[in-house]
Amino acid sequence: MSVMDFVSTAIALSLAVTLATLVIRHHAGRLRAKKKSYHPVAGTVLNQLFNFPRLHHYMTELACRYKTYRLLDLSRSAVYTVDPANVEYMLKTNFANYGKGLYMHSILSDVLGNGIFAVDGGKWRHQRKALSSEFSTKMLRDFSSAVFKLGAVKLARVIATCDQAIEIQDLLMKSSLDSIIKILLGIELDSLSGTNEEGNRFSIAFDQANETTMFRFVDIFWKIKRFLNIGREAVLRENSSVIDQFVYKLIKSKIEIMHHLEDKQSLITKRDFVSRLLDSNETDPKYLRDMVLSFMVAGKDSLAVTPSWFLYMMCKHLQIQEKIAQEVREVINLKDNSSVDELAASLTDEALKKMQYLHAALTETIRLYPAVPMDAKMCFSDDTWPDGLSVKKGDVIVYQPYAMGRMKFLWGDDAEEFRPERWLDKNGQFQDESPFKFTAFQAGPRICPGQEHAYMYMKIFSAVLLGSYIFKLADETKVVNYKTMVSLQIDGGLYLHATPRSGNGRPYIPCSKHLSRLHYINSLA
Repeated sequence: MSVMDFVSTAIALSLAVTLATLVIRHHAGRLRAKKKSYHPVAGTVLNQLFNFPRLHHYMTELACRYKTYRLLDLSRSAVYTVDPANVEYMLKTNFANYGKGLYMHSILSDVLGNGIFAVDGGKWRHQRKALSSEFSTKMLRDFSSAVFKLGAVKLARVIATCDQAIEIQDLLMKSSLDSIIKILLGIELDSLSGTNEEGNRFSIAFDQANETTMFRFVDIFWKIKRFLNIGREAVLRENSSVIDQFVYKLIKSKIEIMHHLEDKQSLITKRDFVSRLLDSNETDPKYLRDMVLSFMVAGKDSLAVTPSWFLYMMCKHLQIQEKIAQEVREVINLKDNSSVDELAASLTDEALKKMQYLHAALTETIRLYPAVPMDAKMCFSDDTWPDGLSVKKGDVIVYQPYAMGRMKFLWGDDAEEFRPERWLDKNGQFQDESPFKFTAFQAGPRICPGQEHAYMYMKIFSAVLLGSYIFKLADETKVVNYKTMVSLQIDGGLYLHATPRSGNGRPYIPCSKHLSRLHYINSLA
């Protein structure tokens, strides 16, 4: 935390201590005056500020006491819930009454602009329609599959060159960025090689902007800091500039490439997302920028965060790691000493569907470590929820995938244990849960349109990595925890030792630094 942040936080704390009692009395008086029943007050934003480094632990502790509760701010209160009935009501039954609103837009727009995660109404519907249409096409699915396989092979080969502990989250972040840029723009970024300085600067700026955006929810002075251009907000402005320069440069490059295409009919066969947007006359650079960043928010971090936590779980549960590796070998039926290229090429849609235990283990990882640990909406008008208690116009409404994944009343006494079998029926087939109980992909009209693509990515990377290596923690004594951001990244990264598998049907990974020699996969992407 910077000196300016420390000073402003100290001021905030002193003011909060002085005003907290007045705020609580004021809200309590209003609630009694209206003769409505409201959810219990569990604290104030001050408590969140004190607990920010362990925010999701703190919110989970409160959720164990109250399924739904309020935290008070100076100007508004926030309602947090882990009750599936309440979640279904706001995400589906009365969907129109809950959205981003001006408050949420003000927090998110410096990074996301008018992207789908920061807007409501017509702007949201237009982008949602475009994204849903794209994700439903066979062209995008086939293209994505080829890109994901190429990325997994490259990552496996990078790991093969390392004779020391690897920081797998960093590699997964770079690999997911490469995959997302390829699918979005058809451009080879190659940040995984470590030679793309622009890509590295963008990733750092993107992560820092992610963290500052999350901090705005508990920093009551963030607008003043932004106006004065001090502290975190000054850094955010710099990071936003880096993000914009990077994205606009990519978009400009893509537009120039398309303008120089001699055969305009070839646009029809373009497989990347922006090419098809441009072909449909969506040429506003700001609109394209917001769409690209929204896609990246949904993809870059999410596609890297879950495999990182998954590999951590595999290191904590070596028997499960071996069981998944065995499932991969049996499904694709590879010969002894098969190459990583052959392994990836064998991961057809049909093969991936047969990997039921892998699917269950990934879903169990997402239950405990959702990429987006909490999601907030605004209440547009006074309402009464299924639990019989009321919410007010202007309330911030938050459902909590992280806390919900740890609730015993939802998952049983072993809720905090990693147990993939909870997702399998007696025949070993995957069985899904209600999206209002397992909320990691949202639900209702805002349910993630790219859920199937996300699973495809995670299964391809997991199958290639576990089929190629045995992973163990570099330091068994180190406590692995999250960093409080919009996405649930591992704080400080995840250092692993990777031992190549060989013999007994396990694919052999030749140690090679020539990542371009991936003839089969390159021909697909």
